[in-house]
Amino acid sequence: MSVVLILLSCGVSILTGILLDRSSPAGTANFRAVYYGARCLLNHGDPYDPADFLSVYMKESGELPTVPSKKQFFLRATMVCVNLPTTLFLVVPVAMLPWSLSHVLWLLLVAGSITVAALLAYDLAGEYASGPALLLICIMMANCEVLFATGNTAGIAVGLCVVAVWCFVRQRFQWLGILAMAVSLAIKPHDSGLVWLCLLLAGGVLRKRSLQVFALTALIAIPAILWLSSAAPDWSRELRANLAATSARGDISDPGPASISRKGSADVLIDLQTVVSVFDDNPRVYNPVVYAISGLLLLGWGFKLVRTAPSAGNTWYALAAIAPLAMLFSYHRPYDARLLLLAVPACSMLWAAGHTAGRIAVAVNVAAVLLTSDIPLAILTLLTGHVNIVSLGGVEKILMLPLLRPAPLALFLAAVVNLWVYMRRAGNASTPIIEFPRTAASSSRV
Repeated sequence: MSVVLILLSCGVSILTGILLDRSSPAGTANFRAVYYGARCLLNHGDPYDPADFLSVYMKESGELPTVPSKKQFFLRATMVCVNLPTTLFLVVPVAMLPWSLSHVLWLLLVAGSITVAALLAYDLAGEYASGPALLLICIMMANCEVLFATGNTAGIAVGLCVVAVWCFVRQRFQWLGILAMAVSLAIKPHDSGLVWLCLLLAGGVLRKRSLQVFALTALIAIPAILWLSSAAPDWSRELRANLAATSARGDISDPGPASISRKGSADVLIDLQTVVSVFDDNPRVYNPVVYAISGLLLLGWGFKLVRTAPSAGNTWYALAAIAPLAMLFSYHRPYDARLLLLAVPACSMLWAAGHTAGRIAVAVNVAAVLLTSDIPLAILTLLTGHVNIVSLGGVEKILMLPLLRPAPLALFLAAVVNLWVYMRRAGNASTPIIEFPRTAASSSRV
């Protein structure tokens, strides 16, 4: 029954996302940027040169998508290639196909990756307390509409990251886990990078797997960079220029209140810069502040991790702390927060323990999941879309922040609480990770 509920939750998001994709001329906007970037590379063009990119796009699609002015966010996401060379390299096999076939295949890959990840996360967590695990996973999976509507690579990167963790912890299909984590890192290192670091610092067999992942990722990166360098010798400067352009004030990746990501869309930025920029919309101010806060949390987490013996419980607490923290210090959107699937096993352990502090931690994580979910964010956007936060006074900004910036605040609270739990409880679970219990119930669940 639990598997059925998870599949139904995924189905709701997939169906709604497909309907949103078909109803918009700029549907699957994020995949369009990757697809035509890879097509540009196949034609020996420069995907990071806007002129080359636009030439390929116009030649193969015939025209630019016409969208209302309030949806310029989607057009901007399509027309600028900011994906890594490794991402374009991995997408080339799909890009060899016509658009009509490739985008269907891509959505199937995204749907398959995130659905399998949800099922495996439940397999990892359900043996401790199945109720909280099922609740958290179903909420996340029923709120992936934007992920499927845009075709973002996060669905594959996050999904493969969770698959890799399952393979390493269960000590099954470890070659698949190495491949999955390497592809995840190559596509979106800012999603799975800290998870890889967690495996590296945890020691034992997990460190061995992380080093194998690093080697395979390098094997992917080398031909990708060599191929791109032959077609576009100045690609690194152009990529930096594209990233700077899309992060400029008012543009799509600007964390400040003037960003077009804030205008009529639930697909907002969720990093901590979006909170600090409310009080000072200056990257020379909000970036150092966020880096300092996140850096302190990361240092505390890393110090505890290297001083704690590798075990099942300790690994889950470490992953629960790093999953929300990974969202805070750099560019992320709500679909990236599906990485919180890796916090579900720790939440189940805490719930099963029955302590009040554990129940509070579970409640905080439920709030983080809810407030990074598409439907709640869309409702909040409708309710607060008329509020101009720039015009508010200092006290008013503070009072309105939970409504106007709920996702980063919830993630920050989850990161702090999960880290606090990790600091207190790490070391209590002494089962070595190599001997992770494999119960009959868990083996029959997926």
